[in-house]
Amino acid sequence: MSNSVKQINIQKNILYNNILLLSRNKLFYTKFDLIDAFQNRIHLIFLHVCFLFIKTKLSNKITVYKNFYQKIFDLIFDKIEQNMREIGFGDTVINKNMRYLVKTFYNILLNCENYRKMSFEDKAKFFNEYLKMNNIKNITINKQLIDYFDKYEAFCLDLTSDSVLKGELNFNYN
Repeated sequence: MSNSVKQINIQKNILYNNILLLSRNKLFYTKFDLIDAFQNRIHLIFLHVCFLFIKTKLSNKITVYKNFYQKIFDLIFDKIEQNMREIGFGDTVINKNMRYLVKTFYNILLNCENYRKMSFEDKAKFFNEYLKMNNIKNITINKQLIDYFDKYEAFCLDLTSDSVLKGELNFNYN
């Protein structure tokens, strides 16, 4: 294996692990009152990844970045499939769920591309569609969740593509 392939594998694993850390942040389940469920965790991963993909799409047409993001996409879905197998799902259920998850990922990506143009109400509907909350009527939680992703989107847009390639994803929500 060449050094550049090894380096890309290391970088994509670092980025994936940093995305997992963001998506598993306890504040989603405490402060934002999301249900700690498999589906929510996957959708949080998708949300965090989509804003990174949009950043790269806006700023680069370079093949290296496109290939890197394809590898991240593949890694995420491979990990999800592995987790489903560990839980005990069979091949038929996994194939059905994976088709659903790929479709969901692209729907989230399309919504994230228009995120900046969305009104507060549209953002609330978007998050309510993909993230299940313990208390859906609590508008304060929606405000906090929307604030989190507003700040995360701004953070992603300020990143350089090279810093993303290196896995430098040090977002802190305050």
